Amino acid sequence: MKTTVVRAGWVGCVLALSACASALLPAPWAEAAPLRYAVAYTRDSTPRLDVEVFLPRGFPREFLFRQPGRVVSLAVVDEVGTRFEVFPRDGVVRVPEGTRVIRYHYPLASSPRGGGRHLFGGMGEGDAWHVAGKAYLLTPARVTPGMRVDLTVSGADALLPWRPGDAGVYHLRGEDLIDAGFHAFGGRRCEAHVGASEVEVALLGRFTHLTDAEVCAWLAQAGREVLTVRKAFPYPRVTVRVVPVPGESAPGVFGMTQWSAPPSISILVGQDATAASFAKDWVALHEMLHLTHPALVPRQAWLTEGLATYYTELARARSGRQTAPQAWSELTDGFARGRAAARSRPMKEVIAEEGNFLGIYWTGALFALHLDVELRRVTRGRGRLEDVLELLATRGPTATLARFGEAVDTVAGQPLFDALLARHLEAPAFSEEGALLENLGVRIDPGGITLHAAPGSGLREALEGGRTPDDAG
Repeated sequence: MKTTVVRAGWVGCVLALSACASALLPAPWAEAAPLRYAVAYTRDSTPRLDVEVFLPRGFPREFLFRQPGRVVSLAVVDEVGTRFEVFPRDGVVRVPEGTRVIRYHYPLASSPRGGGRHLFGGMGEGDAWHVAGKAYLLTPARVTPGMRVDLTVSGADALLPWRPGDAGVYHLRGEDLIDAGFHAFGGRRCEAHVGASEVEVALLGRFTHLTDAEVCAWLAQAGREVLTVRKAFPYPRVTVRVVPVPGESAPGVFGMTQWSAPPSISILVGQDATAASFAKDWVALHEMLHLTHPALVPRQAWLTEGLATYYTELARARSGRQTAPQAWSELTDGFARGRAAARSRPMKEVIAEEGNFLGIYWTGALFALHLDVELRRVTRGRGRLEDVLELLATRGPTATLARFGEAVDTVAGQPLFDALLARHLEAPAFSEEGALLENLGVRIDPGGITLHAAPGSGLREALEGGRTPDDAG
């Protein structure tokens, strides 16, 4: 069963939802008392979250766990104090009529039923734990626009995507439960600042060599590199959870961004990483670059990951963290890996193959490069892919592929997006690469990348240079 959001005037549903209800049905509870959650971090023998859900009178009786598995039973209490035990079935929970309270325990540590240690289900050590909101929060099966939600946390210092209000209460909308982002319980805190924006960081474990200040400085650097793509950091506040991975020395092992409101980021960092190793890291920057584009509904991983992958290399060159030849070397090496994964198939087949990450990311990155080049070409340098992102930012936190294309055409001043996309989708993946790079003056030699004079070499240098002070005004 899928959670459904009903919202008048929406172009689409919140990211990751498969359908929108066609009509807004009466919801007498929506403007009355809020749905209330009380979450308590508890550590007896093993860490867990004890959750109580208080239902307004007349609230619908169907709920679900959007990532089922770890909660095997729930206790419910009705208006006269009668207690029942309820068992989820495929994540769906139906409570008796008149239910006012639902109680359950969510184990944070892995268990035979709960699966392994992972970002969504729960990972951590001691009293520092990471979990996705959608894993442990029981969500109404139907969420209406007027639904209000109050949430409190006790037992540990928590870092959620949202700021708490008075008395530590998080005042949320029903839709916040659908993509509740990543949550942290316990651990330590530090802050990074990017212009007027704040990045709140939870450090969920110990590092062998890194100080908390060095971790926050690394994230601040990634945030400043986002400013080579956008005029200002895209959100006034975002949260980042950093989880050490024992036995690893890589600065960024893995990262993920969730489209909560505002988005929330989590990054796995090698427990044995050093501050010096951050100079070559790309994971934190890649995740923050996802903040530069809206959530695509329905999800278009090839485009969103392609944009972030493309800009990951350009932003590091623009900031001076790597040279232009290094940036083009990283891009062309990635194109080669993507081409091997594509196996001469059309792009439309490659991006439809779930799990083909190399093919999806790098076909998307090549398309982003080609789109940026074409925008600059048809506008004689006055329009860029960055301008598309700026325009979309004025149109809300979500967009469809069609709306993305309309923004491209607006910046171009002529139809551009659909024809270029069709050209890529129907052709063998990466068939555009050779001519595009040659025109830009990027040559792949046996010894590495050579940048040379070519018809488009001036355009290539503009790509490498990013924004100028005049751009920001």
